[in-house]
Amino acid sequence: MEEELLIAGCKRGESWARKQIYEQYAPVMMGVCMRYVNNRETARDLLQDGFIRVFTKIDMYSGTGSLGGWIRRVFVTTALEHLRKNDTLKQSVSIDEYYDAADNKDYSVLEQLSAEELMACIARLPSGFRTVFNLFAIEGYSHAEIAEMLNIKESTSRSQFIRARKALQKNVQSLITHEDARLEKL
Repeated sequence: MEEELLIAGCKRGESWARKQIYEQYAPVMMGVCMRYVNNRETARDLLQDGFIRVFTKIDMYSGTGSLGGWIRRVFVTTALEHLRKNDTLKQSVSIDEYYDAADNKDYSVLEQLSAEELMACIARLPSGFRTVFNLFAIEGYSHAEIAEMLNIKESTSRSQFIRARKALQKNVQSLITHEDARLEKL
């Protein structure tokens, strides 16, 4: 019931409703922005742009599904448009540097990582890899949906995800190896 009042207040342009939605969703949406751009200042700009869109397009929210889910889709779209505008998704990266250290390793070390450390490893992925990884593994979009959103082939989405996963494994292994070496010195 409270959510319906907030939505109605936003549709009327009432500042109390906008403030409450902002306060409720800003921390989570900042996390969404950071996953896509990995730069705090740019993420803050996206956060502002995303909420402007939320408040100007609130009439488009049909009431089916959760408000939080709709807001998340607005923010993902905002982040993807930013990446497209800046040609971040078109930049190529040499995959060889990620494959060299990633082969023939045991990566069952994820239990040793905190969520923060894992998110930092994801943040170190090249932008194209990180975008596809976020959309598929975190947001839950299919490769067909990702291909449509990013204007790429479905096979490209699949291969980017596989490459992202290998690169993430390398990042995680590097973090674990570094931590093990630090602990041995103590």
